[in-house]
Amino acid sequence: MATMKSRLLLAWLTLATAGCAGAAGLTVIAKDAKGLPVADVVVTLVPLDAPVPPPATATHTEIAQENQEYSTYVTVVQAGSRVYFPNKDTVQHHVYSLSKAKKFELPLYNPGQAESFVFDVSGVVTLGCNIHDWMIAYLIVVPTPYFAKSDGLGTASVTAPPGRYRLELWHPRLAAPINEEITLAEGPALPRAYSLTLKPDRRIRRGPGGRNVGYR
Repeated sequence: MATMKSRLLLAWLTLATAGCAGAAGLTVIAKDAKGLPVADVVVTLVPLDAPVPPPATATHTEIAQENQEYSTYVTVVQAGSRVYFPNKDTVQHHVYSLSKAKKFELPLYNPGQAESFVFDVSGVVTLGCNIHDWMIAYLIVVPTPYFAKSDGLGTASVTAPPGRYRLELWHPRLAAPINEEITLAEGPALPRAYSLTLKPDRRIRRGPGGRNVGYR
């Protein structure tokens, strides 16, 4: 009986090890020139020596309109993904994009509507609203499933197979793009710190009652 238990335990450990094998990690820590953490930094790993896996079909990504704002300021998806734009507000919106990566328009978009589009071209899609000028959001379409977005601590972690990658960092206010080649080895996520030079925040500030009161 002990021999059988030992064999079962060995088989379980073998399967568990196989499930974890072949994974490499990267953790990016993004801070501004003052040493403060930067949220919403998009970290992308584009494989240089291996084919890019297709986007997962089970994913459901949405950018809603709520309280006369977009629900997320920065959203990241792999090219070929479908994104939904539900109006969860109590008023109409006029969602649009004039970006090269995807041009579309949802005029007089009523509460309860939930149109969607497939974004199959990589690039930055800037979202606006013709009714509410302060509403702005960014949809970043990347050619790889290996991506992450930094949190409030400026930290983003990505897991990918070992190999060579083109590391790209993006942020709406990043003064100069960061693009470099890195090699990931099998093992836990390795931290890489970046000091980002950010441009001033030019978003329109929303005032009381939805009035525009200038820039930050």
